[in-house]
Amino acid sequence: MKRLIIVSNRLPITVARGKKDSPLEFRSSIGGLSTGLSSFYRSYNALWIGWPGIAVDRLKEKDKDNIVERLSRDGCYPVFLTQREVDNYYHGFCNNVLWPLFHYFPSYVVNKNVFWETYKSVNQKFADTVAEFTDKNNTVWVHDYQLMLLPDMLRKRLEDARIGFFLHIPFPSYEIFRMLPYRKEILKGILGANLIGFHTYDYVRYFLESVRRILGIDSNLGYIYDKKHIIKADIFPIGINFEKFSVESTEIENETENVRNRIGDIKVILSVDRLDYTKGIIQKLQAFDRFLDRNPKYIGKVAMVIIVVPSRTNIGHYRALKNEIDELIGNINGKRSTFKWSPIHYLYRSLPFERLLALYRISDIALITPLRDGMNLVAKEFLASKRDGRGVLILSEMAGAAQELGEAVIVNPNDTNEIVDALEIALNMQEKEQVKRNRTMIGRLRRYDIIKWAVDFMGALDEVEKLQERLFMRLLNLNIKRKIIESYRKSNNRVLILDYDGTLVNFSSSPEEARPDRELLEILEKLSSDKRNSVVIISGRSKDTLSEWFDNLNIGIIAEHGAWIKCVGRDWQTIEPLTSEWKSVIKPILELYEDRTPGSFIEEKEFSLVWHYRRADSKLAALRAMELKNTLLEYVTNLGLEVMDGNKILEVKDAGVDKGRAALKWLANIDTNFVLAIGDDYTDENVFEALPESAYTIKVGLGFSKAKYNVISVEDVRSLLKELISGRVTE
Repeated sequence: MKRLIIVSNRLPITVARGKKDSPLEFRSSIGGLSTGLSSFYRSYNALWIGWPGIAVDRLKEKDKDNIVERLSRDGCYPVFLTQREVDNYYHGFCNNVLWPLFHYFPSYVVNKNVFWETYKSVNQKFADTVAEFTDKNNTVWVHDYQLMLLPDMLRKRLEDARIGFFLHIPFPSYEIFRMLPYRKEILKGILGANLIGFHTYDYVRYFLESVRRILGIDSNLGYIYDKKHIIKADIFPIGINFEKFSVESTEIENETENVRNRIGDIKVILSVDRLDYTKGIIQKLQAFDRFLDRNPKYIGKVAMVIIVVPSRTNIGHYRALKNEIDELIGNINGKRSTFKWSPIHYLYRSLPFERLLALYRISDIALITPLRDGMNLVAKEFLASKRDGRGVLILSEMAGAAQELGEAVIVNPNDTNEIVDALEIALNMQEKEQVKRNRTMIGRLRRYDIIKWAVDFMGALDEVEKLQERLFMRLLNLNIKRKIIESYRKSNNRVLILDYDGTLVNFSSSPEEARPDRELLEILEKLSSDKRNSVVIISGRSKDTLSEWFDNLNIGIIAEHGAWIKCVGRDWQTIEPLTSEWKSVIKPILELYEDRTPGSFIEEKEFSLVWHYRRADSKLAALRAMELKNTLLEYVTNLGLEVMDGNKILEVKDAGVDKGRAALKWLANIDTNFVLAIGDDYTDENVFEALPESAYTIKVGLGFSKAKYNVISVEDVRSLLKELISGRVTE
């Protein structure tokens, strides 16, 4: 039976104990993920795995049994951690390394090897626990930065598992992420998932860029085709439990009236944040102080209610921030307070839900100005509470929520004057305008709530799985290989058309690294020594390079994507009369872009020019490639040329030359009853399309193709060729 396994650092239920021998307490956890998904996971056949919030050092064996039994009633299972693990994994690596770095505070990073080693071991402990409850019929949904190694750990143990991963904090730009010493391990860990979710498009873009630049793995429309599974990175902006914040009840109405009476008949600016240096609390206090300087008419008529929820007070930066907040609020209130009015009402604690909702409802403005935030659900909760549509949301452009809530007053949280301007706009905004803006955002939040977010993610995971199933159905299995080998064995005139880079050897822009190794040369020699075989290497490389590598073998060679053909024992011939006179027009254009793009270079072949940009900065190279292609297109049509956009290259060549045409020309002089063609990129699609239906065509790598079948890797290609030689399939 299918089962959903949710995995997060914390369970939705926290276990606590006061004194050493006091009874265990079980209470609902505080946090957007725990509260938001609690109703969702209970509606599924689900199990939630996570740390229960108490160190195992404080527990006796019977306590552990009690916790397991009690949590099982709520569909949860604990991962027990020692205090040392909590200190080094959670307080150490998670909150002293990942949290500051991913929120663009690299100077706050405290990097210790013990932090990283414990992070790995705790992720492994989670993997061991999850594996006990998981099989190929289950779905595992891993959450957040504390468990970024877990997807790959699970993939190695459960190859066919359906794994989703969601990051609830920002994914930083490549320039920030590359500072992490363990960047490769983190990326590989995340890539164990089938579906990787982020709050915004920017986070997706930064992640894919880091994967490309650090691991050298490309993506296409958010898809990454790994050797063993398909991965998709996509956007899923998390919602809230909308009905919970829009509900009406006598208890809430009474609480709202009580809060209003205590604050008085003044305008209320509400700030709700967890204690964290990423939330911009100091900046908003400074902005409010400056607002009162600029607008003395509001003295006594407006007040800020600021709620700071305690968090991570064992970390030095947080303790220092708390002291700075206390001092700043004291200075502002000391400077401005009267007997009847204080500019700031400061609460350093978490509030009961009813009181928080009452504050949302009586507030005229919500001032939400984090310096960096993955989403920020307070902004959404404030809007959901506004049943009459009145109120103004001032929101930082650095919060993920700003991508959805564009009708809010958007500000740069680092610009104090801009926040002051926003407060003035908000206090003077007409009620009709407030309602108009809020109705649009409220409708959006009502439609895409926490349940819709979770269902949407699960649906996308299903789609990735279906795509993978469709593509894996095309994989070369034992039966198909037996069929190919049997057909090969019975044939007397065979043609094997083999692409080189990415097919017979792993792709490399370096000629030395791409040089054929001993194993490959032995395979080609054995194939070509059979008189029934006509073996053809077809490549984009120059004829001189291919001659150097393969002239001593009894094989045919097609070079420069079909421009040159060399039959066994003969000289090179062009596929048709070709000229290179056009180079005098095109080469200066390429040289200009070579000079303007450090790391790029030009390769000159006899009948083509290639601009390589693999070694260049990826962002600059992508921009330059588009510019260059557009520039070249203005010239090539009249010159009978085409621009080929390849693997980190742009190649200009004769428009009538391609691998498919060359393959047909080769076959035209051979009476063959067996054709096998293998290739890995889009230039080989011309071959697959040109060959007769009876041919066996194989694409290396996952992804859609005109080939009939797929194999995963270069190793699979070599294995198939060895099986043709031996005449038997390797089980």
